[in-house]
Amino acid sequence: MLKIENLSFNVNSGEKEIIRNINLTIPDGKLIVITGPNGGGKSTLAKLIAGIEKPTQGKIFFNDTDITEMNITERAKLGIGFAFQQPVKFKGIRVIDLIRLSAGKELTITEACGYLSLVGLCAREYIEREVNSSLSGGELKRIEIAVVLARKSLLTVFDEPEAGIDLWSFNNLIDVFKGQREEIKDRSILIISHQERILNIADEIVVLSGGEIEKQGKKDELLPGLIGTSSAVEKCKGVKKGVDC
Repeated sequence: MLKIENLSFNVNSGEKEIIRNINLTIPDGKLIVITGPNGGGKSTLAKLIAGIEKPTQGKIFFNDTDITEMNITERAKLGIGFAFQQPVKFKGIRVIDLIRLSAGKELTITEACGYLSLVGLCAREYIEREVNSSLSGGELKRIEIAVVLARKSLLTVFDEPEAGIDLWSFNNLIDVFKGQREEIKDRSILIISHQERILNIADEIVVLSGGEIEKQGKKDELLPGLIGTSSAVEKCKGVKKGVDC
């Protein structure tokens, strides 16, 4: 379980407050989606949870351990995984090497290919390729998600996983999250997203606006009021034309 207490984050020597006094609990076995308008602090909150940024004040606890001062590597060792909005390129590292590193064991080719298949990539075409600029943004995004899935973290944070991918990939991504939702049990998934179809598979939705939690509750309670509103859900943001969202 992740517990956030009175979390704030300022920049420009404290002149600009991005996150303001947030209290939030991410329970085990749940898929939580954080949504809200651009500039509301969603991606910043994800980075604070992952350890990429450090809060100005407040505490973050993971399974009763204070992780506030831990870096991203230390948090990863405790079981927190993170998928960037813009995937990182790794020149000289093959896809299979990255998946094996993430899994923490010597996966067979077949096992590694299984993760690529989950995200809709033809394994024989990608397994030996380098994770570099020769891959498109959508390919990198799907490879990163496959790598994160191989990690099997206790808490996995996805920052706008739909950004920059095409319609087919988006539909496949929804299926991946549905499958993960059914399997998580003692694990948790946190997704930053504007997409209605991702919101629709959530257990709970958190609306973040102006650096503060505006609303929080079960999907069935919040989603009807969010659909079609510009303040919370920006339809089809980051997904190429053709998605029924």
